[in-house]
Amino acid sequence: MTTPELHERASKLGLHGLLAHWDEVQDQPWLKPLLDWEDAERARRGLERRISRSRVGRFKALADYDWDWPESIDRAHIEELFDLDWVTSARNVVMVGPNGIGKTMFARNLAHAAVLAGHTARWTTASALLNDLAAQDGALALQRRLQHYCRDRVLCIDELGYLSYDNRHADLLFEVVSRRYAVDKPVVITTNKAFGEWSEVFPSATSVVTLVDRLVHRSEIVTIAGESYRLKEAQEAASTRARQRKARKGTTGGGDRKR
Repeated sequence: MTTPELHERASKLGLHGLLAHWDEVQDQPWLKPLLDWEDAERARRGLERRISRSRVGRFKALADYDWDWPESIDRAHIEELFDLDWVTSARNVVMVGPNGIGKTMFARNLAHAAVLAGHTARWTTASALLNDLAAQDGALALQRRLQHYCRDRVLCIDELGYLSYDNRHADLLFEVVSRRYAVDKPVVITTNKAFGEWSEVFPSATSVVTLVDRLVHRSEIVTIAGESYRLKEAQEAASTRARQRKARKGTTGGGDRKR
């Protein structure tokens, strides 16, 4: 690496003390390793901050998902989403399917992948988002909170459709989606309702059609069909425990007969 390139790296890192004595240190053999260490440490700390701020939490890795379980799933489409082109091109991702089929797991993995790629992300549920906005006291407080939800590159809204909301909540969701749409920042939404059923989520709202139109104008729609994957895992775990209990009982019984 040339001296000008090293100088540029030091400038980007903001190492002003080092730059003030540049003529004294520019030929030192430790200079490049020092800049490498500083780069690596800042990248590590930046990643930790982004992960913490995202609130993605713990989740199952994509590699552990049983792709054969759903009755209908476009695996190629989902795996393609991990190229993160939808982030840079500001296309929303809407995952539609019944409860327990893996929508949240996929969305958490997408948010985490975006963070690892250097983007900022924020995870929330629909109820937490809408109740938070509705609770703001006054127009100024609401504007600040709306800006809060428009700050990160990716916003994930989980569990839309599990509860019903009033007209004000529909307007607030429309405001979030519209503001992010205007600044080319995508939204990831998981829902158990097809778009035609969103009137059940916002039964008194007149903005549902406009909300859906704005959301899907630039979007990736992923539809998954099948029975609950969580139920499958619970049944498998119960079967495993039953076999273990039977095995322990058989071992104990054998010991008693010997005595």
